[in-house]
Amino acid sequence: MSLSRIRSVVIVGGGTAGWMAAAVLSRAMGESLDIQVVESDAIGTIGVGESTIPQIRNVNQFLGIDEDAMLRATNATFKLAIQFNDWVRPGHSYLHAFGDVGLPLGPLPFQHYWLRQRAAQAGGEELAAYSLNATAAKACRMARIEKVGTGPLAGMKYAFQFDAGLYGRMLRTYSEQRGVKRREGRIVDVRLRGEDGFIEAIALESGASIAGDLFIDCSGFRGLLIEGALESGFEDWREWLPCDRAFAVGSVPSSPMRPYTQANARPAGWQWRIPLQHRTGNGHVYCSEFMSDDQAAAILLGSLDGAALADPRPLRFTAGVRRRIWSRNCVAIGLAAGFLEPLESTAIHLIQSGISRLLSLFPDRGFDPAVIDEYNRNVRKEYEQVRDFLVLHYRTTERRDTPFWQRCAALSPPEALRHKMELFTATGQIFREAEEIFTEQSWLQVMVGQGILPRRHHPLADNLPQEKLDEFLGGIRALIGNAVEKMSTHEHFIAEHCAATNT
Repeated sequence: MSLSRIRSVVIVGGGTAGWMAAAVLSRAMGESLDIQVVESDAIGTIGVGESTIPQIRNVNQFLGIDEDAMLRATNATFKLAIQFNDWVRPGHSYLHAFGDVGLPLGPLPFQHYWLRQRAAQAGGEELAAYSLNATAAKACRMARIEKVGTGPLAGMKYAFQFDAGLYGRMLRTYSEQRGVKRREGRIVDVRLRGEDGFIEAIALESGASIAGDLFIDCSGFRGLLIEGALESGFEDWREWLPCDRAFAVGSVPSSPMRPYTQANARPAGWQWRIPLQHRTGNGHVYCSEFMSDDQAAAILLGSLDGAALADPRPLRFTAGVRRRIWSRNCVAIGLAAGFLEPLESTAIHLIQSGISRLLSLFPDRGFDPAVIDEYNRNVRKEYEQVRDFLVLHYRTTERRDTPFWQRCAALSPPEALRHKMELFTATGQIFREAEEIFTEQSWLQVMVGQGILPRRHHPLADNLPQEKLDEFLGGIRALIGNAVEKMSTHEHFIAEHCAATNT
């Protein structure tokens, strides 16, 4: 058995994807693996994935990274939610917050009691009033708490807004301290074995040749190995996600330092705004069919909340996924595997998830097809689930004011999304598939936020006397309000715990 064990891993490309793969594998496998990362200083990284979701805390904890030290090193802020502005209609706003919304009561999820009260009181309190994260985000407050009081209400669930380049640099230092070797150079050739087409080695411009058992492609959109050498194919999802370009630029930070990311709808796409300690990250994602590059850049620069720190940097992409993310002895991670616009901040999570699945299905040199097929099935499913969640934001718009939004409103949703929307509209029920990245609370907040309201609530919710319902809902609001009132402001919390020294 030991003769067939993977001994050497070659990671092509650095950035967050390459160095996270190196860090996790070196931490998990120790000295049993020889790991090399091949990257070229002449080839830049995308570096705009500055907003994350709470799962990133899992990888940091696995690596043993001190959270406050990471926050200082990456100029990071805390993230409690995403605010969506003008998506349903101009002037409309809602929050997709992390963590729980309300509490279940008996066998029923919270939304059925909220829906009952909403119908009885001609609107009632908004859904966000029952979310600790949403309430804290609106007040620009932050605290690390596991529970609210002594009751069953869970505490704060948070992620980070950070400089992805600095985070990648931190992971590189971590990896090199654990024996990972960095090789500088541009790849000019990929040599395949004649008998089976597996990758045998890569050749550098310097003339050096680097062989390996397992190759991990973190080369970004071009997919140097997975597509350039192995021709895995790409499935284009622009019929559902038509945006294909973006401009990114940093700006002078503004006050208050928001503990949430903003996604502001624009005439042919949307704009992100991500507050860091030293700057604000901004980007304008748009569809080139409906807007020129000059128009897009002008809209971005004209809607910053601080002076631009550079000229906007253009990006081009196609939404979709590789037909085979793992092919032969090569696994694609990050942008080499697929691209979904960062509307729900999933880019770094998909890197993390791809690495985690590779670790759980780590092969030997036989590369059993059953292992490869299982990996491809699971990773593709996750990309599809993220895709559907993104399409939900576009498909449910009420906007008809531009050709882009007219097209979005007419989208035919993927079948799984159609079923979820129809089930919620009819019954208020949400069912989460196994290991799905987005929880029932996420689907609830975005569907309600986007204007989908069920025709009825579950009949069991009517069994609770009205005074008990009032007490139940009012008690949750009071607990949340009291907890948020005791929290520090976001800026004060950062100053106290993790202020960067290089801002």
